[in-house]
Amino acid sequence: MEQETQINVRENFLRVKETVAEAAYKAGRRPEDVRLVAVTKFVDTARIAEAIAAGCREVGENRAQEFTQKYDFFKENGQTAHFIGQLQLNKVKYLVGRADLIQSADRPEAFYEIDRLAQKHGIRQGALVEVNIGREPQKAGILPEELPELLKRISDMPGVRVKGLMCIPPAAGSRDASYYFACMKELFEHIKGMQIPGIEPELLSMGMSGDYPSAIAEGADMVRVGSAIFGARPRH
Repeated sequence: MEQETQINVRENFLRVKETVAEAAYKAGRRPEDVRLVAVTKFVDTARIAEAIAAGCREVGENRAQEFTQKYDFFKENGQTAHFIGQLQLNKVKYLVGRADLIQSADRPEAFYEIDRLAQKHGIRQGALVEVNIGREPQKAGILPEELPELLKRISDMPGVRVKGLMCIPPAAGSRDASYYFACMKELFEHIKGMQIPGIEPELLSMGMSGDYPSAIAEGADMVRVGSAIFGARPRH
């Protein structure tokens, strides 16, 4: 059973990579311009190692505690490690200087704390701004119309390097995910056009296991894929 699981992880990862490439080609883009982040929430290091052996180079964790527990493993295996879960202020200290990108910062207080700790460590911490593109009250993320003002407020923070935007669209509704991805791409281009000093919008992170081909078609530079690689997450 263990051997079968290991083989499936490898096959799943390669299948996802192939799908990423196909989606990129269809959109007139180069596959290498779309970064694949393997979401490793609740995945043990043995199964992650199978994905790494298949070519995985970037991983994403949803919980600060789990990120911390796996951090040494990620670094020893040459992984670019992202934090992609809901960002609690009291957990930022575990991520600054470790996460290559904190993808889920969405309010001034979060950026202030990232900036404070990054300056303390003498670094610039990479971050993305999470946008609540579906305007869902139960979800994190700043509303689209509030994004420009937030970026202006954080643009002069010496400890933060804002590299782009991230979103998680509504899971179901009257519109499919591609609509929200297109809205995110339009917002992303608008932000780039503003040319805010200190803001470097070069990454648009969107798309997960159920919709990443659509995200790539609409302009995603980075997709975050978990269950399509590692299978359904166990209940915790």
